[in-house]
Amino acid sequence: MIDLRRREDGSPLRVGHRGAAALAPENTLRSLRAAVATGVDVIEFDVLDLPRGPLVLAHSNHLAEVSHGAARGKVRSRTLDELREAAPELPTFDEALAFFVDEAPDVGLHIDLKLRRRLDELAAAVIRHGLTERTVVSAFHTRRLHAVARHAPGIRIGLTYPEDRFGVSRRPHLWPVIALGLSAMRASVPLRLPRLARRAGASAVMLEHRLVTERAVAKAHSVGLPVLAWTVDEPADLARVTAAGVDGVITNDPRIFAATLDA
Repeated sequence: MIDLRRREDGSPLRVGHRGAAALAPENTLRSLRAAVATGVDVIEFDVLDLPRGPLVLAHSNHLAEVSHGAARGKVRSRTLDELREAAPELPTFDEALAFFVDEAPDVGLHIDLKLRRRLDELAAAVIRHGLTERTVVSAFHTRRLHAVARHAPGIRIGLTYPEDRFGVSRRPHLWPVIALGLSAMRASVPLRLPRLARRAGASAVMLEHRLVTERAVAKAHSVGLPVLAWTVDEPADLARVTAAGVDGVITNDPRIFAATLDA
């Protein structure tokens, strides 16, 4: 099963976010390749379902995000062919899994769920490609995680915390409000994490980096939960979460590890 503990040299696992979103268009094969080129241990990517098509790599139902600003509308209202007119690099989930088999045989998969249905299909695809032991699936929603675990018991389950329920992370004008809310939550996180992870059947926690404290990490570790911090793009934040003891760091720009930890 995928090892989510620190590397043998004691440094945190290096996890590319949406591939390597700072280096290439996110959730594309080009972004996955960019992440591999930087030497990551694991690649995180998002999976969304098309009602009139296959599972695809996409972070949200907003076409502007998936097309990188080229079009407007909803992703899930279109077929794959229609989407590829606006987003020609949009990969299917099967194409992404084939990439890990053919081009990244030593890299782990971190699948973040952006779908509520067809979780049996997602699990079956991971099994079909022989990637069960290399995969961790994360989400905030307990039922979705239970469904994946039921259909593919060998896949590792991770709890994402907290949930960005209203997409405020995509609204810069709300970031000061987010920061205040996270600050207020920080003290209660050590108490919440074990209970929430147990309820979700999770054996790992993906924690928003501003909620990472030594106490939270120590509490998670005390019940056997590795902690991965997301999404860390500033050297000062990388140094802080590393000092707090996290097991892995998820970043849009994996070059930050060489620039900060290897310097």
